[in-house]
Amino acid sequence: MQRAETTSAAPSAPLPMNAIWRTIRSYILWQHERGTLHYDVMVTLILIFVFFSPRVIDYNDKPIGRNPHPTDVVVTTDSEGHLMYQISPGAISAGDDHSLREQFLRIIEPISGAVSIVSYEAVSDGKGRVQSYKVIVERE
Repeated sequence: MQRAETTSAAPSAPLPMNAIWRTIRSYILWQHERGTLHYDVMVTLILIFVFFSPRVIDYNDKPIGRNPHPTDVVVTTDSEGHLMYQISPGAISAGDDHSLREQFLRIIEPISGAVSIVSYEAVSDGKGRVQSYKVIVERE
C-alpha cells in the first residue's frame, strides 16, 4: 500500500482582501480601543454622517408651519399698553358700526375676558380689499 505523504506547507500570507474584510468587520463590531487610529476613524465617520447627511438625505422632518388660531386672531400690544387684535375678515360679516363692534366683542371676549373697544380699522391691500381688522381694546 502506498502511503500518502502529507507535507506541511507554511501558511500563506493573508490576502489583501481578507485583511480589508477583517478591518470592516472590526469596525462593525466596534472592536478597537479608545485612542487608537481605527477608533478615531470610526468616530470621525460617525460625525461626518451626523453633520452632513441632512444636507444630502431628505429626511422629511421639516417643522410644521405655525398656523394661526382657528379664529384667525393675532393678539399684540400697542405703545400705550392696549391690547391690539388682528381679526381675519372671514370671521366678520359686513354691517354697520354697531354690528361690527358686537362681532368683534364676540370674538375677543372669549380670549381675553371683558373688554371695551377703543377703536378699530380695516386694513386693506393696494386694491382696496380688506385683509384684516385691527381692533384696539382695553380691559374693563
